[in-house]
Amino acid sequence: MPQITAEVRLDGTGEISVDGRIERVRRDTLQEAGAAITTRIAELADEAGQPLPVQVRDPEGVWSLLIHPDGTVDEAPDESAADGAATDAGAPVGPPEGTPAAEPAAADAGPTSGSSALAPSAESSDALPDEPPAGLIPPSPPGRDRSSATLPTLDDLLAARHPVSPGPAEHGFRGGVRRVTFGAIKPGPGRAEQRRRVQQAAVRRGFDGPKTIVVINPKGGAHKTTATMMLAATFGLERGGYVLAWDNNETRGTLGWRSAHTDHSRTAVDLLHALPTLGDQGTVRVGDLDSFVRTQAAQQFDVLASDEDSASAASVDASAFTSLHDVLSRFYRVLIVDTGNNMRASNWQAAVAAADQIVVVSTIREDTAQSAAWALDALRSSGHEDAVRRAVTILSEPDRKVDKDLRRRLRTHFGALTRAIVEVPHDNALVAGGPIDYDSLDAGTRDAWLRASAVVADGL
Repeated sequence: MPQITAEVRLDGTGEISVDGRIERVRRDTLQEAGAAITTRIAELADEAGQPLPVQVRDPEGVWSLLIHPDGTVDEAPDESAADGAATDAGAPVGPPEGTPAAEPAAADAGPTSGSSALAPSAESSDALPDEPPAGLIPPSPPGRDRSSATLPTLDDLLAARHPVSPGPAEHGFRGGVRRVTFGAIKPGPGRAEQRRRVQQAAVRRGFDGPKTIVVINPKGGAHKTTATMMLAATFGLERGGYVLAWDNNETRGTLGWRSAHTDHSRTAVDLLHALPTLGDQGTVRVGDLDSFVRTQAAQQFDVLASDEDSASAASVDASAFTSLHDVLSRFYRVLIVDTGNNMRASNWQAAVAAADQIVVVSTIREDTAQSAAWALDALRSSGHEDAVRRAVTILSEPDRKVDKDLRRRLRTHFGALTRAIVEVPHDNALVAGGPIDYDSLDAGTRDAWLRASAVVADGL
């Protein structure tokens, strides 16, 4: 009986090894590659006149199958079946998808108020100094890197707070096997799918009222608008709507430019001016907002753009923000606010005061990270210490090649100040600066933003 192993990858490539002889497979998707591998092994089984066992590796682990000449698939018996079951139950077969092998397990864990399982808070002796960093953010002195393989990760924390029933696999090669066998074989989800389900449960959970998420970094080009759009898209898709992305720039922002175009160009300034004609706060209806927000139908969220009239002298101040926020929070369960670059603007300060969760974003660059660090120091010195401690840091890769030393220093610095750090990858589909096409993003990008949204939701 030939010794057969197979591997299938997310990009639709794969290979079959038959007694050490390699046959390569290339298809458009992982599922198509899996079907091609199954068909090829069924042909070999037909030649052998008997079912053939095969060890299959997919992005979520390794498990054992018995493939028959007619293409039907069973779980392999005896030891190979036990090995496959152990893998399905979560036995590690290498680093999880998207997790660099060299990263320590607790790299994402920052200080969390009231949780002794996580790293110490910024008030501990390991905290970084209160003074804004001068020049480049300095490397951490020895002993300040609190990473340890014994500490839990953010995924561990999410799983403990939002347990989900495993159920059969829905995605990847395992989900494909369940479908082609019409449910006769129901392999459990692999580790990546289990993590995804936990993250979805965190984003979908009920809140005790409308929640406001405020995205900050006083430097342009820090990916604030991208983060606002991606968080809104993820919350919208997972929660089925009632999500608003709001450009709270005091003059002109770019959120409207990054959204899908609609049949009107009205903005937050137009809505503010219209509020008196719509009636008092208690009589405004959700349908009254349709002609002011820009619906992103595919991702089930709305966009409220900032003023786009180049000749306009209008600006939004704290009073205007509060009036808008009072009305909008009656109709949206999650409001994600993109802020301008002027931390002294009254509407910027009003947004921070209204925040249930602050999200500080930065690319992995010295200049944008320096700006983010300065913003957090300013918030701490102005009485927002607790909000900073509960904040989430999102680090965005500005290119496919990242300065690893800078990444380590940023993780150490922001890990000492904020509740959690999440990294999101570079994606060419986000570079052009036009409307964001969510469906054109890499699967890894969408997964990273789901994780980021779950961590943000966990603080609401």
